[in-house]
Order: sequence, then C-alpha cells, then structure tokens
Amino acid sequence: MAEKVSRSQSKVIYICQQCGKESPKWLGRCPDCQEWNSFQAVTPKPITRDKDLLTELSKTSLELSQVTTKDMPRLATTCNEFNRVLGGGIVPGSLSLLSGDPGIGKSTLLLQISATIASCENRVAYISGEESLYQIRLRADRLGIKGDGLHLICETDLDLILQKMEAISPRLGVIDSIQTVCLEGVTGAPGSITQIRESTLKLMHWAKASGIPLLITGHVTKEGAIAGPKVLEHIVDVVLYMEGENSSTYRILRGVKNRFGSTNEVGIFEMQEKGLFEVQDASRFFLPQCPDNTSGSAIAPVIEGTRPLLVEIQALTTTTNFGLPRRTTNGIDINRLHLIIAVLTKRAGLRLYNQDVTVNVTGGLKINEPAADLATALAIASSFYDQRIHPNLVAIGEVGLTGEIRGVSQLERRVSEASRQGFTRCLIPSVSRNNINTETPIELVSLDSLKAGIKIALQP
Repeated sequence: MAEKVSRSQSKVIYICQQCGKESPKWLGRCPDCQEWNSFQAVTPKPITRDKDLLTELSKTSLELSQVTTKDMPRLATTCNEFNRVLGGGIVPGSLSLLSGDPGIGKSTLLLQISATIASCENRVAYISGEESLYQIRLRADRLGIKGDGLHLICETDLDLILQKMEAISPRLGVIDSIQTVCLEGVTGAPGSITQIRESTLKLMHWAKASGIPLLITGHVTKEGAIAGPKVLEHIVDVVLYMEGENSSTYRILRGVKNRFGSTNEVGIFEMQEKGLFEVQDASRFFLPQCPDNTSGSAIAPVIEGTRPLLVEIQALTTTTNFGLPRRTTNGIDINRLHLIIAVLTKRAGLRLYNQDVTVNVTGGLKINEPAADLATALAIASSFYDQRIHPNLVAIGEVGLTGEIRGVSQLERRVSEASRQGFTRCLIPSVSRNNINTETPIELVSLDSLKAGIKIALQP
C-alpha cells in the first residue's frame, strides 16, 4: 500500500505552456492551440487556496434590485483617454490586464496613472517584480513624478505582496508584471501556466473581497497574443492592448474585453520625453500625411465607441507576376476586401482579376464596421486608374452585392466631424439623405450606386 501511495504522489502530467491543456503523456504538438514543443512535465501538488478571501461577499445573498453602486463609484483618473477605454474609470474590486509588446509603454502608463491617483490624496501600491526601487525612481524622475502617496513594493512572492497591500490599504494596486509573481506550493517557475493561473485567481478573489481594484501587466507571445490567453483573459474583468509601431511615437490603447463598458473604444497617446500624453484631437492623428496629388487614398468617418474619427484608407493595385493575385489587408477584414473587389469587378467594371490589391488603414486602427466600404472601394479605384480623389472629400456608405450604397448609423455625427476637420464635400447614401440636417455647412452628394460614386470621386 505504501508503494502505491508513493507512486501516485510521483505521478507526472504534461501541461501546455501556451493554453494550459493537460495531458498524461508528452505530445509534440498541442491539439488545442496547435503549438509545437509546448508541453512540460509537472509533478502536481495539492493547491491550497485561501477560501476566506470571499467570506465577506458570501455571508448573505441579495436580490439584484437591492444591490446599490452609490457607495462604490468608479475611480476616475485625470487621463481622459484611459477613462474612455475603461468606460468611465476604474471599477472598485475589478481586475484589469494591460498587455503589449516589450517597450511599448505599459509600465510608463501605469506609473503615470498611479501617480495621478496618488496625487488626489489616495494611497497607491505599485508592485514591481522586474525593477528595483532605484530603477523605478529613475523612471519617475524622467517622467517628472514626485511620488507622494505612491508606495513601492519590490517583491515576487504573492502572499507577501497581499500582506503588504493589506497593511497599506491602498485605493489602487498595480502589479508589474503577472509573469514575475509566484505562489508558494504551486508547481512551476514564475511565468509558467500553472503559476499564472493560480496567481491571477488569487488576485481576483482578493480584489473582489477587498474592493480594491488591481491593474496587472502581461507580456505577449511571438504571435502577438497574451501569454496564456485562455488563463488570463477568462479570469480578469478588463483586457487592454497597447499597440504602436516602433518607428512611431503614437500608441493606441484598445479594449478587447470589458465587463463594465464598451470594447469598441480606443485611446490615442503620444510618447514624449516626459512620458505618454493623450492626443486631444484623435482625427488629426489618422488624417493623410502624404501629398494631395497621390492616388489610392480615401477618407472615411468611422465610429469608435462613442466618438467619430476620420481615418485614411490607402490602397495599392499592381499587376501580379503570378497566376493568382494576392489580397493583403491591414486594419480591415480580408473577407470584406474580397467582397468589395468582387463588386468592383462585377458592378463597376474594374478588371482586378490580374491585380494584387493591398489595403491599409493608417495609424494602426482596425475598422470593424461596413461604413468604410465606400471609401475602401474608392481608394482601390483611385489606385487602379491612378487618379487622385479630391483631398477635401470624404465617403460614407456600405457597399451591397448589387453595387448599391446602403445606409449607415449615426450619419449626422460622421458628417459633423468631417466638417469640423475642414472637409467640404461628403458622399453619402441617398437612402439616408433625409436623416441628416439640411443646413450642414458641408456639401452632401447622394449616391445610389458604387459606379456613380467612383465617377464623382475621380472627376477632375
């Protein structure tokens, strides 16, 4: 009997370090995430979770109508772009994850957010498992942060971290990063799938029980996904991505998951010497920066969350050197591009069967609504005919399979933003003409078909 117990205790299982799938034997490729050589041998140990963390929350049950939010308002920061992406501020007791490429500005943003909250006579606990106190002080000096009310903790043991935070009783807790913390008694090194899962679960329980919101950072894999996506994204309340090109000073903060607000919001920041600063006029960031006589460029007003933005859609068509032309997109759905190309070929007479077509939304923005179909089609036609679109023209409309221009929502807000940015002419669906104020200062041109829109947009 003793020998059987010894064998059961020494049993080894294999865990995928990308998605967390468990297997009794080693596999060369994970059947869930399709990752190669991701299984590692682990000796399971009993995990002891602190069940007293949710004691206060589970004492009684309440009807939904009896639950009030007046005593726990959102924690708003002085950064409007950050508040916008979160849906108005940080929700008490929430667990938010900020992810992005190394060096993109995650730690800079969180240190600035922590400093602004601490400056309002609030205590903030900033936990770093990657930097020393001296290194954080150097970064704070570069950003011009004094640090009053900002308590620094350099620790990787999660139990000790929670004890220190309970002693501080902060208004906000920041952990940079989740891959560096570990729990004693849990199998695996810091950053392993088991450690990340158990650490995130304990942080979630602690945040819900204490009512103190937590912001944690996580790195991304070489494919651009959060390390351990099935573990982190399903546990946390909010998932934010920080994106940006290495050659650009602009950063885009995008909400991927938000239990307390919209996931369509984006925040625009600019990296300067003193840190990240919010871009007040976001439309200016996405507007063209090329000469006016360049073909293959069109402007589309889109709605991102609660605000309209003007974005530039660029297209390039070139004769293919192979039998099968390539279609490449950046910022729009590839299937949507195939639909637009098919309509241009069938209904507008463009011979794109031997053309490589590349479409790009400048600034790194991703468009998920069909209101940009008309601008995309005009950009492709402009590049195909090598004729520019008038620089003061914007296009709004969804392209149907029969070549018609269909109506879109919030048309008046889109037109108002175009007028505010100095545009003088706007192509709109004729079916939506009655839904807009006739006294608008911008000239409105109603369209019934895509073919008519190309003729108007490309005229001298």
